[in-house]
Amino acid sequence: MNNPDNGWEASARGWIADMGEHGDFSRLHVLDDPMMARIRGRGFQNALDIGCGEGRFCRMLAAEDIKVTGIEPTKELRQTAEARDPAGLYLDASAEALPFDADSFDLAVAYLTLIDIDGIDAATTEIARVLRPGGTLLVANLNSFNTAGGWRRREDGSKYFALDNYLDERAEWVSWGEIHIRNWHRPFGRYMELLLNAGLRLTHFEEPAPTGGDPDKVERCKRVPFFHLMEWQKP
Repeated sequence: MNNPDNGWEASARGWIADMGEHGDFSRLHVLDDPMMARIRGRGFQNALDIGCGEGRFCRMLAAEDIKVTGIEPTKELRQTAEARDPAGLYLDASAEALPFDADSFDLAVAYLTLIDIDGIDAATTEIARVLRPGGTLLVANLNSFNTAGGWRRREDGSKYFALDNYLDERAEWVSWGEIHIRNWHRPFGRYMELLLNAGLRLTHFEEPAPTGGDPDKVERCKRVPFFHLMEWQKP
């Protein structure tokens, strides 16, 4: 997340255009509703959005009367977040070295950002450190079989999903539109080990299905779920 060569600086403008004001298919039709369902009515007072990008989810949290701090190391994304939410707090910081005291937040959110973080060991330790006892970490992440595979076609033209080298943790470049960024593939067990070793306790797991949107994308998501949600609590 803190590596300047990960493609985010060059891709920021393309990302902002791709997200628009309300987000892409994955956010609008798969993740936003279950994410907000885990937040609304829980009495969270303050939240940390880790890798907040252009600030879209920070604004959604603020609309629930939650005091939000967003951290974002990519300058253009952070400046866009500030321009769209002048009252918000957006800091130049990385997950590996959070500039906050211990026990600072009721809620921490990693919304499709764990895959961007280089120093995942340090980051999970830091996230646990800044959560208050009883605090919640809410994660939306790509399923690890997705980051280890992709769609292929058989000779008859039908599609299937193939994966390989699942257990090999690695950084890979991914591209779409005007975006070219480096993501991390990690086996699912790696994330589980890190969060358990950070002293957190898993309280919710979900693989949400799409609720609408482009029919081709809906079909792909139902055949091979792209994402999962996890909720972890600090004892």
